[in-house]
Amino acid sequence: MGRTDKAPRRLDEPASRAGQWPDRSAAAPGRHTAVVVADRFDRMTWRDTYEQSAGLRDLAEEFDKRHDDSTDLLTDVFLAAYKVGPRLREREEMDPSRLVNHQVITSLVESPEFAELRRDTAGDPYAAAMAVLAQAAALRGMLERSRDARERAEQAKKAQQTAEGAASAVSEALQQAADAADESGTVPAQAADAVQQAIEAAEAAARQAAQDAARALAAAVPGVRAAARNAAAKAAEAVRQEAALMRAWGVGPGELERMPFDQRARLAERLRTGRLAQWAELIGRFRQMAGGERARKVENTAGELVGVTLGDDLSRVIPSELAGLGLPELRAVFAVRYAAGELMLYDSQGEQATGQGAVIACVDTSHSMYEAGPGGVTREAWAKACALALLDQARHAGRDFVGILFSAADKIRVFRFPAGRPADLAQVLDFAETFLGGGTSYQRPLSAAGELLEEEFNDTARARGDIVMLTDDDCGVTETWMRGWNDAKHRLGFRVFGVAIGAPRVAEADSVLRALCDNLRSIEDLTDVHAAADLFRVI
Repeated sequence: MGRTDKAPRRLDEPASRAGQWPDRSAAAPGRHTAVVVADRFDRMTWRDTYEQSAGLRDLAEEFDKRHDDSTDLLTDVFLAAYKVGPRLREREEMDPSRLVNHQVITSLVESPEFAELRRDTAGDPYAAAMAVLAQAAALRGMLERSRDARERAEQAKKAQQTAEGAASAVSEALQQAADAADESGTVPAQAADAVQQAIEAAEAAARQAAQDAARALAAAVPGVRAAARNAAAKAAEAVRQEAALMRAWGVGPGELERMPFDQRARLAERLRTGRLAQWAELIGRFRQMAGGERARKVENTAGELVGVTLGDDLSRVIPSELAGLGLPELRAVFAVRYAAGELMLYDSQGEQATGQGAVIACVDTSHSMYEAGPGGVTREAWAKACALALLDQARHAGRDFVGILFSAADKIRVFRFPAGRPADLAQVLDFAETFLGGGTSYQRPLSAAGELLEEEFNDTARARGDIVMLTDDDCGVTETWMRGWNDAKHRLGFRVFGVAIGAPRVAEADSVLRALCDNLRSIEDLTDVHAAADLFRVI
């Protein structure tokens, strides 16, 4: 009953426990801490982006204070968004402490929202970094919800290390047991049992820790999956919004890819904040409308047929006149009528041919332009969105563009955008953001516009420019100035278009603006960009 001695065992006995012990001296296979398989170029891209992005560094610092090794998770999220076809390691390849990361990344990559996100981020380090930052709140929540699973996983790792560390002790115990064996190779039962118990205790602890970690991770999986889908959807929306913001301001994907990371980040911040962010949607709609009108416009077309007239344009001769050419005796009559300009022609009404000189937008920035109309759109926003669309119009036509901001007689800013070189984005944004305030004076900006057109004519012999006056106020001009203005207009052949913004009285028959303009329209619904559509067909 109380006997403690046991039968001795031989080390070379096949059926014994000793014969079943594995080779504990072999090194354990290496486990990975990174979920996404990456080459050195991918890792270099991550390091370069991390060094350039203060947002990523701040996020990593925040996470590291509360969660061990969370930078590995940020790296995996970045690479999953950046790589065209990210490949994930198998669960069995992962270090136990990174099993939660593996679950998070797997949930992200398998979601349809993340596939949509990757269409905008693949191959673009900036967009991939933005995706990480956009998912920061969701990642923070996932780490908190899976805290128990992470702790259990860490315990499993330590238990595994303990079990693996016991291998050398087991080997030493085996050697000691062999040294204690008698001449027949029999190991004392007490020594053999000590070895066996050490192995079993270490393996049992490791198995239990692994099971606890697996249960904790399984409990966290549903929440992680749902959070991952929400995070991917939020990131995709953020990336799309920024891309739309850039497009609204005329910044193309190629220009963005060439732009240094920090410059791109500053630009995005500038466009997302202040008045520029509020105008982006309106500017985008204006540019889209103007693009549509450009597609409709064909210069020097016959236009809509409205009747029959007389002339010498052979392209519009009616069929009955052409029939006379088939009779030799009527050919002389046809020639006489052609020489006299008395051939019967189709009469048409089409758009006036476009100008050749510069397009100049004079934008009123007096205090009253701050007033908002329907939908909260200010008069200033509408005027500048229209002016930026005119900038596009001029560039497509190979014409210079000049933006003149004016208010009182002593307040004016001139922004020149020559056709021969790309529009400088910083200058475009300065033009959009500048607001002078004060009263309203017509003479100063229109005189500046006339001088610019005369300078262009003297330098390049180009005439027939177009001036667009965007204002909400009417003001007087002197008779002397008006005579000089009409002389310059006749000499240089430019046209003047007026847009009365939110102020119908400015477009009335007896207004000064009416007297100054060849074509004047009144805009009351500031949410309707199509109210100015015809302007883009004739400019």
